[in-house]
Amino acid sequence: MPVADVRDCKIYYEEHGSGFPLLLISGLGGVSSYWSPQLPVFSEQFRVVTHDHRGTGQSSRCYTKYSVEQMTSDVIGLMDRLGIERAHVVGHSTGGAIAQVLAIEHPQRVDRVVLYASWTKADAFFRRCFEVRLNLLRESGAQAYIRGAAVFLYPSWWIRNQGALSDREDSTVYGAEFDAEIVERRIKALLEFDRTDQLGSIRAPCLVMGVANDHLTPAYYSVELSERIPAAELVILEDGAHVASEVKPDDFNRVVMRFLLGQDPNAQSEPVGGLPL
Repeated sequence: MPVADVRDCKIYYEEHGSGFPLLLISGLGGVSSYWSPQLPVFSEQFRVVTHDHRGTGQSSRCYTKYSVEQMTSDVIGLMDRLGIERAHVVGHSTGGAIAQVLAIEHPQRVDRVVLYASWTKADAFFRRCFEVRLNLLRESGAQAYIRGAAVFLYPSWWIRNQGALSDREDSTVYGAEFDAEIVERRIKALLEFDRTDQLGSIRAPCLVMGVANDHLTPAYYSVELSERIPAAELVILEDGAHVASEVKPDDFNRVVMRFLLGQDPNAQSEPVGGLPL
């Protein structure tokens, strides 16, 4: 099992393919398995590195105070361990917050950056969503939290068509093991995150991706990010909710690959992701 000693914990990671490094950074669940639909495509062009965040998946359980800046330091530590001086970065949700800090504080380590289904800072809507999720976690337990999270993450039609999400699909986002105390600490880190005033300092080529029916990090966050980051490109996918890279992987992969290869991510040979009714 590939594990890197990073500061005060052990970080599980995977590498796929070869070429220029590409870091795929997961969201709140923190596990590398989230990116399974992307690996076959991206590894054809890049050295793809994924990891389980501290406290999640196969990485060390750490019960310190969590912050997005701490998670960012873990990414830098992993890059150092793997001899990666500079990389493209694709961050989903919490991973997008990490990517913001990377681009602000470590611009020399970032080439191209994709902020996917991320946000600027916790507003009243964001806080209400996580208040509900925290109450579910505290009062009903981890399994109820995981099952309930599907309502926040997936399009309604996806849940309808699945009937019931399997344990495998739930574990894709949260991993096989779930530590409620660490999840609560990670949620608090998200609520405290705010680098809005420094977004204007980002100079790396940046693609901001939102999803029109994302009801956890609505597309207005992506619009704001794109307006605050100089020369950022904005793409709003029509469908896929908060986990479009899983629900609509072909649409997601096409847009991101175009950007990483220096092409126009908005160019479409066919419509991107109509809504299945």
